[in-house]
Amino acid sequence: MNKKREETASSHSGAKSGAKVQDYDKQMDKLHIELAHLQAWVKKSGTRIVIIFEGRDAAGKGGVIKRITERVSPRVFRVAALPAPSDREKTQMYMQRYIAHLPAGGEIVIFDRSWYNRAGVDRVMGFCSEKKARRFLELVPRFEAAIVESGTILLKYFMTVSEDEQERRFRRRIDDPVRQWKLSPMDIESYRKWWDYSRAYDEMLRATDTDYAPWWIVPSDDKKRARINCISHMLNSIPYEKVKFDTPDLGKRQKRPDDYEPDKVPLKIVPDVA
Repeated sequence: MNKKREETASSHSGAKSGAKVQDYDKQMDKLHIELAHLQAWVKKSGTRIVIIFEGRDAAGKGGVIKRITERVSPRVFRVAALPAPSDREKTQMYMQRYIAHLPAGGEIVIFDRSWYNRAGVDRVMGFCSEKKARRFLELVPRFEAAIVESGTILLKYFMTVSEDEQERRFRRRIDDPVRQWKLSPMDIESYRKWWDYSRAYDEMLRATDTDYAPWWIVPSDDKKRARINCISHMLNSIPYEKVKFDTPDLGKRQKRPDDYEPDKVPLKIVPDVA
């Protein structure tokens, strides 16, 4: 295990810092500019990047991913959030459906949960045998070593949240119609089985934290702080450079031809209700 961090899924509460985040919007604007620079560099250099987000349910994984991707191209920043495996996929080698989503040159793939499902939900909920879960923990460092040795940059983040804060977020989802879609039966089970998940995550982090693919813990009771800290760390972990933007010359727009007449088709216009 990487000796730099000895946090565990159960020992780290994800507790909020006493100070409020100052100038959150300004900080996020600066990070969005840097993400645009990263995007240009990845496209030009042909670099491959994989970013994994794991952690407790309601810890804020989706919120961080949204802030990373909202101002960049989905052709470069691609999010892989795989559903439960199909009957066909269940007959495949476990890693097979994840391998299909690994990046080509000039792409950044963000896994909103990943192959680590085998060490978390699959293990706790009995979707795989204990033998398969333990074998996964033995083999995944080799798999990730192959990814890194191929020249791909691999970053792994585990987002923590305290018991009280997770409950508060779940209850808000129950009460808020706009958030109810976020609450799944698996979320309820993860709430009830907090300590089963703690044991599973502790073993996962211990077994798969390596020098070449370390886990980085993101305390997430304060969502805004977690977003800024995580995105800043991600940018600082990638050796990108600012690529000069070749400003295009728009030139002159062509003149309207004398013989041009718009079609007389009675098109439907969206009503103005704003």
